[in-house]
Amino acid sequence: MSKHIVIDGRIRRSSTGRYIDRLVEHLQNIDKTNRYTFLLQQDDPWQPKSSNFSVAKTKYGQFSLNPLHELGFARQLYKLKADLVHFTTNAQPIFYWRPSVTTTMDLTMLRFTRPGKTPLPIFWLKMAAYRFLFWLGNKRSKHIITISKFVKKDLQTHYPFTDGKVTVTHCASEPPLDTETMIPEGIKRPFIFYVGTAFPHKNLDKLVDAFMMLQERRPDLMLVLAGKQEQYYDKLADHIGENNISNVVLTGFIPDEELKWLYQNAEAYVFPSLSEGFGLPGLEAMVHGCPVVSSNATSLPEVYGDAAHYFDPNEPADMAEKIAEVIEDTGLRKSLISKGYAQVKKYSWKRMAEQTLAVYKSVIK
Repeated sequence: MSKHIVIDGRIRRSSTGRYIDRLVEHLQNIDKTNRYTFLLQQDDPWQPKSSNFSVAKTKYGQFSLNPLHELGFARQLYKLKADLVHFTTNAQPIFYWRPSVTTTMDLTMLRFTRPGKTPLPIFWLKMAAYRFLFWLGNKRSKHIITISKFVKKDLQTHYPFTDGKVTVTHCASEPPLDTETMIPEGIKRPFIFYVGTAFPHKNLDKLVDAFMMLQERRPDLMLVLAGKQEQYYDKLADHIGENNISNVVLTGFIPDEELKWLYQNAEAYVFPSLSEGFGLPGLEAMVHGCPVVSSNATSLPEVYGDAAHYFDPNEPADMAEKIAEVIEDTGLRKSLISKGYAQVKKYSWKRMAEQTLAVYKSVIK
């Protein structure tokens, strides 16, 4: 019998939106029985390709302390009369009690705070609300989806009530970028590379410190940090300037043509993160034939297996040494590249969608 499933896609255009995009893309191909409503922000232009999918727009954002917001969003969900709602983040409305499934990406926000420009009293109030909603969403959900075994174990350790209702559905890499390449301005080989945000848990200050040590044996080396310029990159730029570190390039946002060239020409992709639910950037480097030097924290060894060379992210000296080993050992580089190509093949967005559909069916059987 056909069921009505609502998928909350309000964060589709955020940094975690690819998970939602790929889930809905493949569900349209593999499930022609159930009826789906994809809930999106009002200015999101996404349109379905399958006749059993439709779009509902909402004016309610992802997170709010306004009780009228909570009531309004819950009321909209009740009107949709869903058999199941899949909340793709942990910010679901307090006043919605019908069956739900939640995707818990990681517990990073509980460990690493980033107030940004928000006044501290307001920030801590928001964090208290977030922690409550995080607990509530996982407590109330009929089932929880996580994106790695590490997150599943982490969740069960902090919230024992989740034991027995968590399923792991790994993410996957995209194919290599299908574009011509373009050399970014001001960059020359040899260089090591990182792309992404500069949030505190990304640990880029330690990477910069490691690079400063690495320069003693490789003064010709450049460090390229690519990502949208915002306040955390500004702070990192201050750190670089205060320590007079040369050969560090902050590119800001870069187009795919330049990103592809960086992946293909870097001596190594370095991922110094302290906390990841999965770690897609390393797989994206692997799919382009770039050797990966990675933090050994949280989910990363699980996801990268033996296709990365690992360091302690809290020790810049160890980070510098492991990067140097990959740069200087041709055999190690070739081995990591070969293992990387094999590692990315272990993951599939289609399989993720199939596993998610199985969760839906187990909840609304």
